[in-house]
Amino acid sequence: MGVAFDKCETRPENIEVILSGLDRYNPETTTVFQEYVAQQCEDRTFDCYANLALLKLYQFNPHLLQAETVTNVLAKALTVFPSPAFSLCLALLPAHTQPFPSADPEAQSAAQASDFVESVQKLARLSTLLESAQYAQFWSTLNSDDLYADLVADVAGFEELVRIRIAVEVGKTFREINADVLEQWLDLRSREAVEKFVVDVCTWQVEKGADGTVVKVPTNQENEARSEVKSERVAFDMFGRVIRRGFEQPA
Repeated sequence: MGVAFDKCETRPENIEVILSGLDRYNPETTTVFQEYVAQQCEDRTFDCYANLALLKLYQFNPHLLQAETVTNVLAKALTVFPSPAFSLCLALLPAHTQPFPSADPEAQSAAQASDFVESVQKLARLSTLLESAQYAQFWSTLNSDDLYADLVADVAGFEELVRIRIAVEVGKTFREINADVLEQWLDLRSREAVEKFVVDVCTWQVEKGADGTVVKVPTNQENEARSEVKSERVAFDMFGRVIRRGFEQPA
């Protein structure tokens, strides 16, 4: 059974109190939520419900918005894909930051001139690559621009957390996969690093043969091939009703 969306085992008591009462709409709590985002970045935790509450406060009080905090929230959301966290956070940001062109030329021009908008759209690009399982492209994009490094710099263990999420998705899909492919998908620069990761972190098996190194993924509920037989019982009189309607005259 999944954890309720508004629950977080690592949430501090003071944050729980705010989220449970009317203070979640009090602009004065913005600083508390911002400090909590910084704590999540350091502790490698993620509280989507609290982060959404902060972004909602920014909606009501645009003058309080801190660009760095917003990008940290988005960067943290990337580490829990394929959950809807990133999309939910993105939807609460101002319209001019969204990763699609505006119909208003002036608004589009202003958006293009904003470093904050560029940062949001770059993170949205990373989210799209992860959600579409373009893992090698994700890493090459992340490594292609110093701005990407700046955007994820505050998130402790960002690359490691994303690698683990990618491995989880791979484990749901594959029973075995070539180590060369995993090397690209996990952005691990050597065969030894790949083998160490899949054995120590994923507890998978590595088999070496004449055709190369293959990583074996244990059977689980997601990657197990199961035959499913579906049958439909259709009574003879049902055919009769269909044929009869074909000869009925319209009223």
